Amino acid sequence: MNNINSKFAFISAIILGFLAVSFGAFGAHGLKGMLSNYQLGIWQTAVEYQMYHAIVLLFTSLLKDSKAARVASKLFLFGSLLFSGSLYLLAITEIGLLGAITPIGGILLLGGWTTLVFTLKGNIDKA
Repeated sequence: MNNINSKFAFISAIILGFLAVSFGAFGAHGLKGMLSNYQLGIWQTAVEYQMYHAIVLLFTSLLKDSKAARVASKLFLFGSLLFSGSLYLLAITEIGLLGAITPIGGILLLGGWTTLVFTLKGNIDKA
């Protein structure tokens, strides 16, 4: 892990993963009697997507440094923050306007997955 993108992606993955576990436990135990089943479902979706993207960020930290890997890492991080963050806030506050932010995060996440295709060059050994 000798480049800036690897360190950025690795540290981001650790933080997102840690927070996903923490928020999952908080939702299951701390919010259980406070939120409706619908709100808890929104919270759980946020936790799941955050963890999925913590894992993919960990994967991107292993990729050879390239512009595509740097872009994918940032898209995954900022997409996770917007997607999951807006869902956490929506679950707690029930402010419907927050739901308008969620698709922006989703588009960033999709962009990250799409950008991973461009990291293939130099990351897969030729057969």
